[in-house]
Amino acid sequence: MTRTKEIKLLLAEPRGFCAGVRRAINIVENALQKYGPPIYVRHEIVHNKHVIEELKNKGAVFVEGIEEIPESSVVILSAHGVGLDVIKQAKEKHLTIIDATCPLVEKVHRQIQKYAAQNFEIIVIGKSSHPEIIGTLGQIPDYKRIHVINSIQEAEKIQISANVPVGFVTQTTLSVDDTQEIINVLKTRFPEIEGLQTKDICYATTNRQNAIKKIAPLSDCVFVLGSKNSSNSKQLRDVALKNNAPQAYLIDDVTEIDWNTLDTCHTFGISAGASAPEYLVEELIDEFKSRYHKINIQDVIIAKENINFRL
Repeated sequence: MTRTKEIKLLLAEPRGFCAGVRRAINIVENALQKYGPPIYVRHEIVHNKHVIEELKNKGAVFVEGIEEIPESSVVILSAHGVGLDVIKQAKEKHLTIIDATCPLVEKVHRQIQKYAAQNFEIIVIGKSSHPEIIGTLGQIPDYKRIHVINSIQEAEKIQISANVPVGFVTQTTLSVDDTQEIINVLKTRFPEIEGLQTKDICYATTNRQNAIKKIAPLSDCVFVLGSKNSSNSKQLRDVALKNNAPQAYLIDDVTEIDWNTLDTCHTFGISAGASAPEYLVEELIDEFKSRYHKINIQDVIIAKENINFRL
C-alpha cells in the first residue's frame, strides 16, 4: 500500500565501500580470473553477507583455517590481516599466498612491530576476539609486554612500571569518539605515550561516523546497511543512537525492515558500512519510492573520498 504522507530521505555521504574493501574484493575477482576456481579465502574477505555470497557464486571458497585448504592451492588473506603463524602455515602447505590486508591495517602492523623492536610496553585498543586484533597481536606472537583493552575502565586499571616506554595502537573500525576517550585516559596516565593519531588510523571509519552524526539528530529513524558481524557497521548504528536518532537499525538489506513500526516517522537517515555495496542502498530507496507517494531525497555530504589502494 502506498502511503500518502510526504517523507524525507537523508543520504549520508561518504557511505559504503572504502578503498580497502574495494581493493580486497578486486583481489579475489582478479585471482579467480587468473587462476580459475576454486580460490580459497581465509576468513570472510570483508564482513558482508551479500559480498560473500556473490564471491562464493564466482568460485571463492571461504575457510577459517589453513588446514582446510588443499596443498598447493591459492589462498587469499582477508582485509582484516593475519598473524605471522598463518603465513607460516600457508608456506608449509606450499600455498600461493595473496595478501588482501587493508593497507591501513598494515600500518598498524608496522607500528606494533616497531614498538616491540624498541621493547615498549604496548597497549592495543580493540576487541580481543575481532580478526583484526588477532592478526595485529599475531605480528609479535611471543611478545609479553602487551595489554588489550576496550574501555575507559580497562585503561584506568593497566599497571605499567614507571620509566618504561609505552605505545598504543587501535583497531581501525572502532567508534572514533569512544576510542579518543580511551586514548585521553592513557595520555593522562602515561604522558609520554606514543601512538598514531586517531585520524591516521582509518579515514573511512572517521568519515562515515561523522556523516551519520550529521543526519542522526535530523532523522526520526536511521537505517545502516551492513552485516551483523561488521564492526564498522555496528559502530555506525551506535553512533546514530548516541547522536540523538530516536531509532537506528542495522540491516543486511531492505527485507529486514518492519514497515508497520515506521508510521510515525517522516525523516529517514540512510548510511552503509564500509563493507556494504551501494546497490543495497539503491534497493532501500526504491522500496521507499514504492511505499510513499512523495519523497524528498537529500544528500548530506561531509567529505568527498577519492582514495584508492593499488592491488
